[in-house]
Amino acid sequence: MKATYFSKRLYKNKMSKSLVDEISRFTEVFNQAKRFAFQTLVREKRWKRKLHKESIHQVVKKTFDVSDYVANSIVREANALFTSRTKLTHLYIRQTEEKMKKIKKKLKNERKYLMQLKKIKESCIKGDLRFPKNLKFSYHSSGIFSLEQKKQSLIWFNAYLFEHQYVDKELTFRKAQIGRLEHRLFRLEQKKEKQKTSIPSVVFGSKKLFKQQFTKEEYVQDHACWRKLFLAARNKECLISGRKDAGSGNFVFHYHTENNELHMTALGGQVVTIPGVTFPYGQEMVNQATDNQKKCKNKKEFGKPISWSIENHGDYYMIKNIVDVDLNPCVNFSTSDGVMGVDCNVDHFAWADVSKDGNYLDSGKLLFSIHKKTSGQITKIIEAEAIALVDLAFRKNKPIVIEDIDTTLSKTGDIYGNKKANHLKSIFAYRKMSQAIINRANKIGLDVIQVNPAYTSISGKMKYMRKFGTSIHQAAAYTIGRRGLRYKEKVPKVLTAYIVQKEKHHWSQWSVLHKKFSIHLHSFYHIFNVNKPHQGINVYYSSLQEEETRKLLRVFT
Repeated sequence: MKATYFSKRLYKNKMSKSLVDEISRFTEVFNQAKRFAFQTLVREKRWKRKLHKESIHQVVKKTFDVSDYVANSIVREANALFTSRTKLTHLYIRQTEEKMKKIKKKLKNERKYLMQLKKIKESCIKGDLRFPKNLKFSYHSSGIFSLEQKKQSLIWFNAYLFEHQYVDKELTFRKAQIGRLEHRLFRLEQKKEKQKTSIPSVVFGSKKLFKQQFTKEEYVQDHACWRKLFLAARNKECLISGRKDAGSGNFVFHYHTENNELHMTALGGQVVTIPGVTFPYGQEMVNQATDNQKKCKNKKEFGKPISWSIENHGDYYMIKNIVDVDLNPCVNFSTSDGVMGVDCNVDHFAWADVSKDGNYLDSGKLLFSIHKKTSGQITKIIEAEAIALVDLAFRKNKPIVIEDIDTTLSKTGDIYGNKKANHLKSIFAYRKMSQAIINRANKIGLDVIQVNPAYTSISGKMKYMRKFGTSIHQAAAYTIGRRGLRYKEKVPKVLTAYIVQKEKHHWSQWSVLHKKFSIHLHSFYHIFNVNKPHQGINVYYSSLQEEETRKLLRVFT
């Protein structure tokens, strides 16, 4: 496993001018060569031919007058960037397809509503006003027409006003809306086709900063100021990959653990010394990796590479050390004492203590707030709660079970959906949560089991939420823990009577029940009891809305 350790800030005003100049020249030439190598790869892919007779490694070495080891790192960086950009294109295609899918769904609903409005308009013309089913229009005995909406109710005093003040305007609006949606769908289809055929490049220094030379007034008036910032962003970092056959794990950088000095072989071949390179977190690991590599006699077989990176942050440098770290050999994989299921949510961790037989023992939640927080603040908040969660599992001597979720496509955004739901999707940092839990668990010696998230919340809500008197998230954490122990969540007897195809997989059965029980969450505490299947379902519970009662009666009778 790779581990990266950050040094303390090395301020330029405390270094000699010659040292700063050498580091600046090294990073500048390194990034120029990396851009050249990357553009060469892009052009060869676009033009489908070789631009040079020699290999890209030899071309970079001769063009920029660098050593073999520096040229090797440059080409590796360019290849890695090109590969990642290619894979990113596949992700963009999937995101575009997801947007097209949502627009097609919206188009279908709009066209359906347009047809219903046309039928209402035809009935108005014939003088026999009728409303299609499933619409919330009402005709009262007093001659008033009304429409119930989510936040308001509209009223018209006669059929003429209803026809001309509502139906005609809605017809015009819906037709225009469908036209806009069709145009957007056409543009997305074009975008998808372009993504499939084109070979994209990269803007070094960020696209945002590049555009600011034309959009930001400060840089429009002073182009030299923008150019200085843009060049600094383009030449910010250089990474020299390690070699396992090198004496210190790297042929360009050599770290001396006795005096914390980093020796760097500059472009001209001379060696420059960077003093005071210390690591506040991980100094022992850096020293151990360096000393082990120096003492290793058979480096080609047992040696380990050590990579070094220099980042220019304006007033200071930051040096990163990247080493191979062995995984914790003392990891608790045993589920003989049970497991702890964890359900990650946007504002808390819900956990459930599960015995080895799959029985419920305890549950709880760890609250936090990431609303209106920066990315760095969110990371620190999540890490603090992840530490508390893993320490709790460590005290119980149980491995952790979490869901294996990919939120990449769900965060594409449903522009026609609920704004609040879209915001929660956007700030839901599931990857940060899972990585924080996994890293902390590996550090203290706990195994983390990842399971399929299908129907964990639905089965927990219907089967365990009332039974144990917990929240839906704690019930979901319990089902996650049981799934980590390889237990199945079969449909309880009180609900099996409403499953038509009982031979199907239990996930399919939960899907059918989820569609039938389209009611508020709190109602699941009252409408049925899994421990008393003979009582059946109480569709006349007082807290159910009239529409929910009608739907349940239609489904279950």
